Amino acid sequence: MKWGLFGGTFDPVHFGHLRCAEEILELFELDKVLFIPARIQPLKTDKTLFSFYHREQMLKLAIEGNSLFSISDIENRRSGKSYSIETVRYFIDNSPQGTDLYFILGQDAFDEITMWKDWKELIRLCNFVVMTRPGHEIKSPDSIFPADVASLFHYDGTADCFRESGGHSIFFRNLTLLDISSTDIRNRLKTSRSIRYLIPDPVRTYILTDRTAKKTKR
Repeated sequence: MKWGLFGGTFDPVHFGHLRCAEEILELFELDKVLFIPARIQPLKTDKTLFSFYHREQMLKLAIEGNSLFSISDIENRRSGKSYSIETVRYFIDNSPQGTDLYFILGQDAFDEITMWKDWKELIRLCNFVVMTRPGHEIKSPDSIFPADVASLFHYDGTADCFRESGGHSIFFRNLTLLDISSTDIRNRLKTSRSIRYLIPDPVRTYILTDRTAKKTKR
């Protein structure tokens, strides 16, 4: 079994998230991609526009009909901040034996990984898929990790990845990254501008129906 773990606030989910997940599913021949909405992101100080409940409901609408996409509420079931190390440990302990985990994140997030809780352990627990943008510089482990950690990785030209001595890998992959952001969508909502064609129609309908009641509630 090969599972993708795609974390984020998804505030709200949009076509960019969905397209990247679809391409990674195909590239790595994953059995499924799990969307894992964060309860509280440690490195983000801004409050989410929508509560966890509503972000989860929008994700359900967005992935409906795709049997290879699913959602985990594990980070909402834990109190406090949502640490990736705890989420990955959970899936290691609760997945079928032999399951390979692929942690999905963007280049910007990976560039800050040395600020994450227990990051040295995290990068050795599972594979990483770093979503990059065409034309943007791809940073190798050497340019992000301190020397003692970077030395644990070597470049595998056949698989085009950086392999860690324990067997896991970091893959940098250019994807069809649509120029859509949750921040822009939230700003459009605040100024009553259209969000049509940025998010799936069921999600747009969900947001625009009694929008005031949904903001940071439940």
